Amino acid sequence: MVYGTIDKEDEEGGGGTTTTNIRQQRGRAPAQSPDQMPLIWADESGDKQRDGKNSEDNEGGHYNVFHYLVYALINVIIAVPGLYGYASVIFNHPTFQPHMAKLSKFVVFSSLIHQLGFVLFSGLDFAIGTVQDAGLIFLSAMSNDIAESILSEGGTVDEVVSTTLVILPLGTAALGLVLILLGKFRLLDIVSYLPMPVIGGYLAFIGYFCLEAGVALCIGKPMSTLADWSYLLDPKSLLLATPGLLSAGILTIISRKATNDAILPITMVIIPAIFYAVLLIFGITLDDARDSGWVGEEVPPVPVQDLIDLVDLKLVHWGLVRKCVGTWVGMVFVVSFASCLDIAAVSIDMGEALDTNKEMVTVGTCNLMSGFCFGFTGSYIFSQTIFTYRTGCHSRYIGMFIMAAYLAVCVSTINILQIAPLFFLGATLIFIGYDLLWEWLIDIRVKIFFMEYMILLVTFVAIQIVGMDFGIVIGIVVALIEHVASTTRVSSMGRVLKRSRAVWSNDDWVVLQTHGYNVDDPKIVTLELKGPVFFGSSQKLLQEITDEIGLSISEEEIKKIAIGTPHASTPHSSLRARRVNSPRTPKKSVKLISKRRIRPQFVIMDFTQMHNLDASAATSCFLQLAKLCEKRGILLCACGAIPRVEWMLRSHDVAYDYDTEISIKNDMLSNQNNNLRHGKLILFLTVFEALEFSERLLIQKVTSKMPSERLSNLQRGLSDVSTGSPHHHQLTYIFLNVLRGDLSEEEEGVVDTIQSYYEESEYRCGDYIFQKKYTSIIILHRIERFSCSS
Repeated sequence: MVYGTIDKEDEEGGGGTTTTNIRQQRGRAPAQSPDQMPLIWADESGDKQRDGKNSEDNEGGHYNVFHYLVYALINVIIAVPGLYGYASVIFNHPTFQPHMAKLSKFVVFSSLIHQLGFVLFSGLDFAIGTVQDAGLIFLSAMSNDIAESILSEGGTVDEVVSTTLVILPLGTAALGLVLILLGKFRLLDIVSYLPMPVIGGYLAFIGYFCLEAGVALCIGKPMSTLADWSYLLDPKSLLLATPGLLSAGILTIISRKATNDAILPITMVIIPAIFYAVLLIFGITLDDARDSGWVGEEVPPVPVQDLIDLVDLKLVHWGLVRKCVGTWVGMVFVVSFASCLDIAAVSIDMGEALDTNKEMVTVGTCNLMSGFCFGFTGSYIFSQTIFTYRTGCHSRYIGMFIMAAYLAVCVSTINILQIAPLFFLGATLIFIGYDLLWEWLIDIRVKIFFMEYMILLVTFVAIQIVGMDFGIVIGIVVALIEHVASTTRVSSMGRVLKRSRAVWSNDDWVVLQTHGYNVDDPKIVTLELKGPVFFGSSQKLLQEITDEIGLSISEEEIKKIAIGTPHASTPHSSLRARRVNSPRTPKKSVKLISKRRIRPQFVIMDFTQMHNLDASAATSCFLQLAKLCEKRGILLCACGAIPRVEWMLRSHDVAYDYDTEISIKNDMLSNQNNNLRHGKLILFLTVFEALEFSERLLIQKVTSKMPSERLSNLQRGLSDVSTGSPHHHQLTYIFLNVLRGDLSEEEEGVVDTIQSYYEESEYRCGDYIFQKKYTSIIILHRIERFSCSS
């Protein structure tokens, strides 16, 4: 569609689809060559080379521990605030709010496990992976379902937390196992069955959800419905949200316009620094800011033991696993699709081919590890992976230092939520929301067709109204309907000028030229059909073919077609036909269904480009066409059908079985059966075979009416013309022996006197042929024999 698919070439990093290019542009403007240099020079000589080789090449004295620490710190500064925001998205139900400090550390620890997997198994030394945005909404939906189900049964908060921290990691581990199998057996094409516009609508909704969650984090109130935006009508809430909205806007502009990768992390350090500077200048304490809602509430320290005690397997409601299966299936498709896009985007930015299946096994392994450690879904973080690649410092030590930083956050008893400004943490989520909404609602518009964009919008709105699972289903259904409708429009028919490759004698060639391929009255017509033909397009195609070959369908035949094809929308069943057939309509107002044209004797339909045909179209279009041609003495042939289409035609008696067809062809060529009325299609392998068969039958038909004396005179005359021997009545032979081939004896007598109405003249170079006020018909015969000499 195709909707939104992934080409095999794109999966292997060999090319870029529209979707992949969108993903590539996400998060920053394309880096110019000066800005692609490392942020910190490796040595005093200013080694500016960035060759993209493995860590062994980069660790040989070019970079040291200082470089690894700096680049790791930048990645941590970018990631950690976002991870706390992700935690607020996953656990956005009010039941989880008392435990947010602990649950946020679960998300950070999960990112640690993902990074460990990429350090151990990824083919990229600079790979960065954490909990990813693609699976957030599914995780949030499952956590909300679990909370609502347990609380509605009278369960406790501890049961909700324990069940959620078991079922979500189980889903993550199962997702990892599926991704490993998809990569091992190279089955990633399955992911492409989910239309890209539907994925785009979902990702746009993620953007909206992150925007909503970011605002909720800024104002300290849960937001889950459109009505909750009314909180911003309160002046205090609006004041708390405004810095977050503005900061996110600044981050979005920088990420898209800045060409130096260091600007974004520096900005993310400056924003909270300004907040603390303002507090210091105006003498406002952190407790005062907390009372005003700018900083999170104080909570007791969270040691590691408290994280372990948060999960009690005895309190888990295992029966809720079944309820989450549907949401989990959707998560598998979306996370797989998003991971493919990230891998392809990294490959394009590097300019090197990556084995998508191998990298997907790595992503699956990381999710499997994360699930076993009570973690959540994740994948490559495209922006951070490319940032690290562009630094030129391609070492797995960077990933190790990032893991150490994550571990320090988890072990520390300090709660970041009670010291960091909430508007800054909210701004990181709003920034992600702005970026996704801009990418999938604005940028995407010029890169997909209008109907695909409408499917994207329908999916986005449907998820808002009916929920994520049913919203995606609605998007898929709309995409299927649009595909059927567009396929109907794609089906087309057109007349083409083709002749067989057979070599004919002079007299047979003249017969074919005069009768078979006459410009005004061709007896052999070739029609080329393109696109699939099914019940939605069969009647339109039948109408076009009958118009093209000049079949005037009677009202009685229209009624039979309408009765015999329940799927059809025929002229008889249309509103216009009902008015015409109404007793109130005068009979003289009834017009012919098709314009009158001279009918051919042989119609050849080329099915080479018709890649699909259903049973309804076989009977309602081609069988009906064969019956109409039978009544008018037209031989209907078809060629180039693929095995599926040929089987459909033969199985529904639209064409003869193979043995009968061979017998009929032989009888017609041996003059044992000159009847062209068959009521079925005659099938051929190629269009040239069908044309040669029709030409032979036409030559037999025409020459059988011509007396042998006339044939000999015609041959002699043509021989004189072809050899260039002088003959005063060369044109006479053509008139007397060709033009009167289809005339009666009485009409032939009229033709015999035609010599008195014309004359033959020879012209030399420079002679006048036409003069003013001179009326005549001039036929130039064998003009190629004229030459001009000085």
